Amino acid sequence: MSDLPAALHVRSLHKTFGSTAVLDGIDLHVEQGSVFALLGANGAGKSTTVRILTTLLPFDSGTVEVTGLALPAHARDVRERIALTGQYAAIDDVLTCAENLRLAARLAHLPSATIADRVRELIERFDLGHVVDRRAGALSGGTARRLDIAMSLIAAPQLLFLDEPTTGLDPRSRLVMWEVIRELAADGVTVFLTTQYLEEADRLADRVAVLDAGRIVAEGTPDELKALVPGGHLELRFGTEPDLDRAAAILGGDSDRVTLTLEVPTDGDLPHVAALLNRLADEAVPVEKFGLHSPTLDDVFLTLTGTTDRKKVSQ
Repeated sequence: MSDLPAALHVRSLHKTFGSTAVLDGIDLHVEQGSVFALLGANGAGKSTTVRILTTLLPFDSGTVEVTGLALPAHARDVRERIALTGQYAAIDDVLTCAENLRLAARLAHLPSATIADRVRELIERFDLGHVVDRRAGALSGGTARRLDIAMSLIAAPQLLFLDEPTTGLDPRSRLVMWEVIRELAADGVTVFLTTQYLEEADRLADRVAVLDAGRIVAEGTPDELKALVPGGHLELRFGTEPDLDRAAAILGGDSDRVTLTLEVPTDGDLPHVAALLNRLADEAVPVEKFGLHSPTLDDVFLTLTGTTDRKKVSQ
């Protein structure tokens, strides 16, 4: 755990609905100015976690501190420091983009004299100028999502919760949204992101936690989580079966005579990969093509979730 100030600190959080334990003692620590991703399948408890952290749902036991303030005692003050963008855009389809932003400003109790400048700033920042007078109901999904986040930022929150913000967006709109999130983090906004898209967490998050059946089963940087899963290998392709057989005798690994390929385990470290290739070169074994394959967050997710044997990793 870092010495940097915590935007969010959770210890032994429990929540049940009836006889069902939705959150079973989770711990979270999110540093200020970072992007933190919470991964989990449907029903893992992601949205319940967000609702608790944003003061929308009481919890049974544990401690929760948001921007240094304890819940539930300081819920009102916490709400003044955070913002939430849920899975579905919370915009008024009848109002225009500008009207939605002005409405959000009034609801956030911004001084009247500052509203026009703040709305203008967010319209420019989120590239909404070309649709500023268009009714929100006529916007594309990606543009509506940008407006939704702009409304969440109207009061300059310290901590922004994004609950599956790219669900339903096309690939181009998703890329635009990723860029928006990167810019927010660069500006010092702490982002707490829930997602089912493993690539999204890999590209955006400083740290990732994997939630399964109400428990955190792994946490770390994307690279630390990938290192937990075996399967990294060097794939070598050869022109003939004799070359494949010679390489297998030298390096070991798993060979495939149909594709004339050999998979040799490696952690991806450059000296190790170079040593493997040099051994073949020393024995004059020609290689037509090679590629390095590393575990992905998809591999981590599939390995760590939905099983009874789980290993919690703290790094």
